Amino acid sequence: MNKPPRPSYTPSIQELRALVFCAETGSASRAAEMLNLTQSAVSRSIRALEDRLGVRLFRRVRQRLILSDAGRALVRDSRQILDRLENSARMVMAFGGGGDVLRLAALPTFAATWLIPRLPDFARQHPEVSIDLTAALAPVDFDDSPFDAALQRAELARPGSRVTPLVDETLIVVASPGLIPPELTPGADALARYPLIQQATRPGLWSDWFALAGSDALDRLRGPRFQHFDMVIAAAQAGLGIALLPDIFAAAALRAGTLRQISPLRLPGRWPYCLIRPQGSGESRALAAFAEWLEHRATAL
Repeated sequence: MNKPPRPSYTPSIQELRALVFCAETGSASRAAEMLNLTQSAVSRSIRALEDRLGVRLFRRVRQRLILSDAGRALVRDSRQILDRLENSARMVMAFGGGGDVLRLAALPTFAATWLIPRLPDFARQHPEVSIDLTAALAPVDFDDSPFDAALQRAELARPGSRVTPLVDETLIVVASPGLIPPELTPGADALARYPLIQQATRPGLWSDWFALAGSDALDRLRGPRFQHFDMVIAAAQAGLGIALLPDIFAAAALRAGTLRQISPLRLPGRWPYCLIRPQGSGESRALAAFAEWLEHRATAL
């Protein structure tokens, strides 16, 4: 089905650029210099846009172009549109070489601590595939997004998705050695007297841990709140409180000695980390190769 043509009132890229540069410089001549155009070409673009939209975008005050209310509303969106186009162009240029591009969404801390350290191995095996990785905390709608697959907990998979478990989640209690000295191993009730760092998107984790510990300290769960686990890790390393972290996320800090496990009690996660992808037969060779590589790396743990 053919798409309808662009509406006649929709600005062209040249018109948006003329609008933005005139707004930033206050002068059609200076905008023309920056755009490598003639002043008359810039002025024609602004006049044509004003005529089609039926509004004045600028007022001339003492030889300076000043945005009207309508112009201020349009220039804000115009900057965003031009920035997105530039970013998209840079992304495409970065891939280069004509190979396959695999667009992935991932939980940010899982990507940083588990996936990215292993990606050099995938790159060696599949140099023809480029990775475009974006952080995503919410479920991915593959019908309304550019992503080929997601790396998230299974609970975030939308109905009908194909879910391949990779890594089970186990959460451990950790703290900076400066906050909890190595000679101390506080019990659950003692832990509750310290600040307990909260993970904003999973606020029930500490409650689950204390319930598992058989403690009645649930009414004393207080501490700073952060959105991502990588923020929780940094906060714990800074001594802001005690953290409850997936062991795969805490592994590097434990090895480096910037965190230490302060309780032997481990909380099993309810959902594994998975590769989530659309159902159907249209899977690309790049995604199939990535899925096979992921499963192999996960079983090698």
